[in-house]
Amino acid sequence: MKIYQRHEWSPSIEDAIAIQEQLNQEVITEDKLKHEIEYVAGVDMGFAEAGKVSRAAVAVLSYSDLKLQETSIAYRPTTFPYIPGFLSFREIPPVLDALEKLTITPDIILCDGQGIAHPKRFGIACHLGVLLDIPTIGVAKSRLVGKHEPLSEAKGSWQPLIYRGETVGAVLRTRSGVKPVYVSPGHRISLQTAIACVLHCTPKYRLPETTRIADKLASAR
Repeated sequence: MKIYQRHEWSPSIEDAIAIQEQLNQEVITEDKLKHEIEYVAGVDMGFAEAGKVSRAAVAVLSYSDLKLQETSIAYRPTTFPYIPGFLSFREIPPVLDALEKLTITPDIILCDGQGIAHPKRFGIACHLGVLLDIPTIGVAKSRLVGKHEPLSEAKGSWQPLIYRGETVGAVLRTRSGVKPVYVSPGHRISLQTAIACVLHCTPKYRLPETTRIADKLASAR
């Protein structure tokens, strides 16, 4: 994949906010897929040397049968601190390095984090999607913002995630009787399509197969 850098990755908090507010204007929350989904990718992060080194992993799967097609790992010194709401500045640089090594360009990328379900409506899935101009989905294990109604225990059940009067995502049960995940559009995808994609990618476990594989690679397990 060819990667284009659009801003620096170690900004001040003030500059990071300005970047989020600027790029947020480019986020598209409706379906703009260029063609039928053939490949889906997952990205995840791990850290070594007490957090001084970031290890990014990408797993590309064929969408129809969720079979692993390609993986990529990249290392980079960690240059941005852990600050909730600004994780993309800490995690995206090594993710871009890993993506650049791929020979397969995924049609959709699932991120272990938020999309528009974010205080600035610009989580890591939005940031990555806008930079790559590829459809992205945030699939988070915990809620960052918003409220929702009680959720049925059955797989496939979901409730809108509401933040400041707007639907910013969905609380989705991907496995019966197991904690839900928090799905939100990142870029060039609607909430309904994001939910359908995540359910397709979770045939057995709580987390999408893309995330499970990328997590193992990023954690060197």
